[in-house]
Amino acid sequence: MTSMSEPKLPQDPKWTRAHTLFHVNASGASDVALIGIPAREVSISPTSANLTPGAIRNALARYSTYSSSRGTDLRDITLHDLGDVEQPDHESGEQKVAHAVANVLRDHKLLIALGGDNSITYSVAAGMWSDLSNVGLITLDAHHDLRDGVSNGSPVWRLIQAGLSGANVVQIGISDFANSREYAARAKDEGIHVITRDELRKRPISDVMAEALDIAGGNGREIYVDLDVDVCDRSVAPACPASVPGGISADELREAAFLAGADSRVRAIDITEIDAALDTADQRTIRLGALLVLEAASGVASRKN
Repeated sequence: MTSMSEPKLPQDPKWTRAHTLFHVNASGASDVALIGIPAREVSISPTSANLTPGAIRNALARYSTYSSSRGTDLRDITLHDLGDVEQPDHESGEQKVAHAVANVLRDHKLLIALGGDNSITYSVAAGMWSDLSNVGLITLDAHHDLRDGVSNGSPVWRLIQAGLSGANVVQIGISDFANSREYAARAKDEGIHVITRDELRKRPISDVMAEALDIAGGNGREIYVDLDVDVCDRSVAPACPASVPGGISADELREAAFLAGADSRVRAIDITEIDAALDTADQRTIRLGALLVLEAASGVASRKN
């Protein structure tokens, strides 16, 4: 596991820091389990996304455990840190990922997987479910990820080839000039429900997520949610190599993470495509990644309310 060096921050016994919540090397069941999948080697463009799980863990120390707007305190649920899967790339690495997540559905209400590049959407989902035919997928992503081959541009296509029905897939935030006509046609042919960035300008993210959860989770399906942070505007996600001007706001993605965590059908969420080495001095992208962890966990905490 990537070691966590604690920032030199003020200490206050009445202001618990979020990074202290995650129990390392804990056994048994938990409400939320965190795992690092530092994949990078099959990325279409060079990336240091392997540095990101550790960076997000460090950034959690910047935040408290309490959501003022939700009235939830993450101290009221159990959170485990399962560590990192070392060298998770290629077929041998995907087998290690599968082994690491084999008991997630039994032991944890929600898995949060920290990438790493977007290839982990395939390895984590395929590792959790041996039969993908009754699983739903929601992606918040500027891209379809329906490319041929094995890369961070192909996880959705690989999952469909492995048995996931395109009719159970919802893609939110697909951006103009970030995809090809050929792959857009593939999405249509497979019956994928696409909600473009343009449509999001006319609808609140809460409405869009409600629709997506109902489609992906119909007929009692369990759901996997992919939060590819390059769905965000480049001003808030400069550490995402493929983010574009005009993407969604950080607040919209935070709300989507909460709503996903709040739905008991959602069993796994990944946070991908942040290259920690590219972030700005204020770590705005990494800090957003840490907030996505906390929003998703707050969603799980709200399930008990």
